[in-house]
Amino acid sequence: MKIDGVASRTIWLEPDGWSVGILDQTMLPHTVVRKTLRTPEDAALAIKTMQVRGAPLIGVTAAYGVALAMRADPSDASLKHALAFLAEQRPTAVNLRWALNDLQATLASLPPKSRAAAAYARAAEIADDDVETCRRIGVNGLRLIQELSNERPGEPVNILTHCNAGWLACVDWGTATSPIYQAHDAGIPVHVWVDETRPRCQGSALTAFELAQHGVPYTLIADNAGGHFMQRDCVDMVIVGTDRVTACGDVANKIGTYLKALAAHDNGVPFYVALPYSTIDWSIERGADIPIEERGADEVLRVQGRLPDGAVASVAISADGTPARNPAFDVTPAKLVTAFITERGVCEASRDGLLSLYPEKKSCAA
Repeated sequence: MKIDGVASRTIWLEPDGWSVGILDQTMLPHTVVRKTLRTPEDAALAIKTMQVRGAPLIGVTAAYGVALAMRADPSDASLKHALAFLAEQRPTAVNLRWALNDLQATLASLPPKSRAAAAYARAAEIADDDVETCRRIGVNGLRLIQELSNERPGEPVNILTHCNAGWLACVDWGTATSPIYQAHDAGIPVHVWVDETRPRCQGSALTAFELAQHGVPYTLIADNAGGHFMQRDCVDMVIVGTDRVTACGDVANKIGTYLKALAAHDNGVPFYVALPYSTIDWSIERGADIPIEERGADEVLRVQGRLPDGAVASVAISADGTPARNPAFDVTPAKLVTAFITERGVCEASRDGLLSLYPEKKSCAA
């Protein structure tokens, strides 16, 4: 994908060959800021403060965090500490632990002197794999958009999405947005309803930003407007991403996703979840068992925006002393999901559906 016409990824190795570059997503859409990570603590802070966010990108950042740790100290104690420390930063997105488990398996049996090079190589492989995985998700989701377009030639396919499951949440392409980008690039008319996604406004700040950069038509709407547009036949399909999918097909995604799924179900609008294989948690059966991260109250009580003089500021939106709760995710039951869009194809949102695409996981989901 591109920023101001220049191809970019969300994470990369800097020219020095060891430090790691990222886009600071807390500064978007008003300012494009690139930061350099030089220590595992830098990587952990980027994950914790959501300078990088989105399940796939969190996983890649954690992998590079391990590489940075091994460059500084490749001992067994350092590896153990880095894995545990990075795992603590975000509890809900399963890709974080998936990537850390992968690095542990890659490095544990190696002599310390070989660990840094192996960690960097594996982190780069995970990043490249994410790009190809997201591209393939887009190919499979494109077919669904094409089918809707064929039913109404010349009319745009109206797609509603929630939060940001775009290339900013991954390394490139995105999950929920990959089918949209590929449809747009193929000349299929599409239009995206972008939920603002309070409290951090990832829809208005990130999804709208990247769609505009790619030239995809979109309209920003308040979170509570999605059901209204569904009732008036203005939404042809919903595509969202996910931070974790259980073995039975329950979906944890950004808070508010469940309400969109309910509205879609009530109005007969197909509700799709786009995900890579690394987001499936075969060890958890039900959505009720997914740990839900609760973030600070300030994210609810304040919003960030650009003032008339161009300065970016955080402003209070409620009375002093107002109490607030801030669960970052909710769980959408599998019964409300029309289908999953994965890199291996489209399947029913169920255990059998997932196993039809990932038969090698039968022993894990038993």
